[in-house]
Amino acid sequence: MPASASLVRSSGPAEAEAARSRFSTDGYALLPGLLTTEGLQVLRQEALRLEQDARRRDFRMASMGDSPRHMTTLGGQVIARESALVRALYGDPVLRGVVAAVTGERPVSVPDVLERHVLNILHCRGDTHGAHTDDYPYALVLFIEAHLAPADGGLLEYVPRAAALTDLDTDKARTAHHRAGDAYLLRSDTTAHRVAPLTRPQVCRTVLNFAYTSHTAIPRATPSARELYG
Repeated sequence: MPASASLVRSSGPAEAEAARSRFSTDGYALLPGLLTTEGLQVLRQEALRLEQDARRRDFRMASMGDSPRHMTTLGGQVIARESALVRALYGDPVLRGVVAAVTGERPVSVPDVLERHVLNILHCRGDTHGAHTDDYPYALVLFIEAHLAPADGGLLEYVPRAAALTDLDTDKARTAHHRAGDAYLLRSDTTAHRVAPLTRPQVCRTVLNFAYTSHTAIPRATPSARELYG
């Protein structure tokens, strides 16, 4: 099924301005209910299908401060081959219009297909996506499955305008809770961030992460993506 505007909703002027203001200040903007009811249903079905090809990862990432990875992932190289739906949604004009409205820049597809669109799944107690920054400036994270209560863990933790991973363990860090159908946009190359561990069994956090760059971004590269998705 091809992506269409019915899978995501565009923001109204007031909502877009509020998101852009927060993004400018914090490097983070919540996009509540970005996925339509149809979009969430279709992406859930697609994620379940793609999950059959995903791989379990349990290690510490030396290039990101020895932070832990306990999660199940599927890299963009597999998704590009197996999912016409995700490929189309990544380039969807409505979705990219939302990114442009928040960032003030036209989003550009990242050149490395491995990082372009990835599936991240936390589904065991203790699962976590440890401290890191990304190689590309913009991460649009779409919530397909999400725990219902902040006490279940899986919260986004981030430090506005700070790339030092150690700042995540200080009072500079902020947290954000999301529900299925929500999304957030993060200035992910200069904002230290992580996903807190799940605190109980039988909860699941499944997200699609879309990476975008811009014509003004300075390219950078770390081994982190290939360690996690290669």
